[in-house]
Amino acid sequence: MIQRRKTRSIKYGTVTLGGDAPVTVQSMTNTRTDDVHATVCQIMELYDAGCEIIRVAVPDMFAAKALPSIISQSPMPVIADIHFDYRLALASIEAGIHGLRLNPGNIKKPEHIKTVVIEAKSRNIPIRIGANAGSLSKEWLENTDHSLPHTERIAQAMVSGAFSQINILQDLDFFDIVVSLKSSDVWTTIHAYRQMAKQCDYPFHLGITEAGPLVQGTVKSSIGLGMLLADGIGDTVRVSLTDTPVKEVQVAHMILRSLGLRKVFPEIVSCPTCGRTRIPVIPIAREVEEKLSQIRADITVAVMGCEVNGPGEAREADIGIAGGDGFGILFKKGKIVERVPEAQLVDRLLFEIKQMIQLKGDNNP
Repeated sequence: MIQRRKTRSIKYGTVTLGGDAPVTVQSMTNTRTDDVHATVCQIMELYDAGCEIIRVAVPDMFAAKALPSIISQSPMPVIADIHFDYRLALASIEAGIHGLRLNPGNIKKPEHIKTVVIEAKSRNIPIRIGANAGSLSKEWLENTDHSLPHTERIAQAMVSGAFSQINILQDLDFFDIVVSLKSSDVWTTIHAYRQMAKQCDYPFHLGITEAGPLVQGTVKSSIGLGMLLADGIGDTVRVSLTDTPVKEVQVAHMILRSLGLRKVFPEIVSCPTCGRTRIPVIPIAREVEEKLSQIRADITVAVMGCEVNGPGEAREADIGIAGGDGFGILFKKGKIVERVPEAQLVDRLLFEIKQMIQLKGDNNP
C-alpha cells in the first residue's frame, strides 16, 4: 500500500486537497474563456469524463466578466489562472472563483499583492503557486549547488523559486497554499517534488508540463507522476497533453487506477494479440473501451484473443471475453460461463457488465 505524504488540507469549493482526501484529477479548458457557451460545454464534457477541478485562463477583463456565468453552470470547482495583473485576480475573486493560480512574485507592487491576499483569505480561496523550469530567475539559479548534475540544479532552483512565492504569502498570514513544481523533463520534476516534500506540508499539484502529444505525453506523465505518486507524493494531478483535455482526464485516471489510488472507472485488461487470435481483438477492445468510458464503477474487464490464454491469463478480471472460430467465450473470475457467437460478444459482455454493476450497487451514470 502507498503511504501518502501527510499534508495540511485546503478546499476548492466542495473538493478537498491534501489531508486524508483522495488524489483528485483536474484539467484546463482550451476554449476562449469569454466564450461562455463553449467553455461551459467543455467543462461539462470534462466532468462527464471524470474531471473534478477545472482551471480556466483569465488573460483579460473580458474573460473575468464571463466567470460568474461559467461558475454558476459548472458542476465542479473553477480555478482562475492569472498572470501579472492583480486586477484580474480581484475580479475573479469577486466573480466567486474557487481558487487562484497566481504567483505573487509576478505582481510588482506589494500593496497590490496584499490586496489580493486579503480578499482571497476573507473568502477562503486557496492560491496555487509554483515554479516552472522554463521560467526560473537568474537569482534562483545562481543560489544552487553548482556541483550538482544539471537536472538536480534546476530542481533546486525550482524549490527555491517556490519558497520565494510561499514566503510572500506566509508573511501576509496566508496559508491556504497549493504548490506546483513543473518541468517538461521527467527527472527534473521528480527531483523538485521530492526535495520540496521534505521541506513543507503544503498539498502538491502534480504535472509534467508541456509533456507533448498523446503517446509521448502519456508515457512521460505516467512515468513522472507514477513515480511521485508511488512515493506518496501528490494531492491533485493534471496530465498536460497536446490533445483534447478529455484525454488528459482519462490518462490521469488510468495512472491513479494502476497504482490503486482511485478506482472510478472500469479497468480493461486486453492481450496484445498473436498468431492464435481468431477474433479482431484490437477493434473489439477499442469498442469496449469506448462503451465503458461513461460508466463509473470499480470493475476489471478482459478482452482476450483466444480461448487458450483468455480465462487463465485474465483470471483476476471480474468478467471477460475470449475469441474462438466464429464464437467466443464469456468468463467470470477465470471460469467459463457461456459460449457466444462472435457477432454477439460485445453486446453480451456489456449486458453482463451492467448486471454486475447493478448487483454491486456501483453508480452507473
